[in-house]
Amino acid sequence: MALTEPRFTVGIEEEYLLVDTQTRALASEPPAEMLARCNDRCHGLVQPEFLKAQIEIGAKVCSTIGEARYQLAGLRANVSAVAAEFGLAPIAASTHPFSSWKEQVHTDKDRYRALADELQSVARRLLICGMHVHVGIEDDDLRIDLLNQVSYFLPHLLALSTSSPFWRGEDTGLQSYRLSVFDEMPRTGLPERFDTFVDYQRHVDVLKDVGVITDSSMLWWDLRPSKAYPTLELRITDVCTRLDDATAIAALYQCLLRMLYRSRRSNQRWRIYANMLINENRWRAQRYGIDQGLIDFGRGQLVDFPVLIDELLDMLGPDAQALGCESELAHVRTILTKGTSAHKQRQVFQRHLAAGGSKQEALDAVVDWMIETTVADL
Repeated sequence: MALTEPRFTVGIEEEYLLVDTQTRALASEPPAEMLARCNDRCHGLVQPEFLKAQIEIGAKVCSTIGEARYQLAGLRANVSAVAAEFGLAPIAASTHPFSSWKEQVHTDKDRYRALADELQSVARRLLICGMHVHVGIEDDDLRIDLLNQVSYFLPHLLALSTSSPFWRGEDTGLQSYRLSVFDEMPRTGLPERFDTFVDYQRHVDVLKDVGVITDSSMLWWDLRPSKAYPTLELRITDVCTRLDDATAIAALYQCLLRMLYRSRRSNQRWRIYANMLINENRWRAQRYGIDQGLIDFGRGQLVDFPVLIDELLDMLGPDAQALGCESELAHVRTILTKGTSAHKQRQVFQRHLAAGGSKQEALDAVVDWMIETTVADL
């Protein structure tokens, strides 16, 4: 039976860290009134996260990436305006440059209390933020088929998003230290592969029936079928400090899914490679971001990241045109030129050290850059 083409709708969730604008440290106990005020201005689209120093926003379902950008811009602006009334500011970054997880307090909700009790120190270290991109794929089995194929590109998407080079005041040497923290959790990493949606659900039910998870939302893979929506949810990416970087990555993900669907209609499909191979590229993206090559398994060699992206963008031209996201997708090349947030954070840090500033002053300057850039170009 022929499939109806998916709508490829888009929904984007971003997690921010809340910082004190005077100390630049995380606000471990932000006023409860602040969240209520944010929701008044953002029509219920702002939610608490596991730690009180975190906040999550979620754009409504959008037909285009341009519409999603407009919503995200409004949400970032409104959260920033409300936070400023309390001497705080949101930063779109996956780690804080120097604040420690040991000083943070988790949100008092049943789900978070259960998580803290189950995962103990692993949960307490979750001082990290990410970006999740939902793309609408209404057919259950098609969603699983695309899950299997698009996993190949997860390292590419991670590399373009990196924003977590610092941890507790030290340069980790990684572009995305966030994944090192998150991978301590169970049921993380690359997704498993399944033949059908029924096959996927059968495996989920094994864990539900024995009581180790309550539902599939406790599968914290880099990519997963959403429990709440008929979407394929991208989860591997760091949250992007620059809004245009976020929408470019969302556009790239959306176009990849359409390209794979388009290929399927022509009886073609992307070759499925073993997770041990994709994991090697995942590590390289985590460590080097866009600065070093990834393995092209078809060629059997390391290929410079810009070369891979140029080839990919050329392939996705028809999809960007069909989805109306050509300008957003083109910004991927700008990321290659300007670097990611991780690059800029290191540049700011090194520049202040070179000018004679102390290490703490240099770290403070990184926070200042993130405060400013989170709400730039809105």
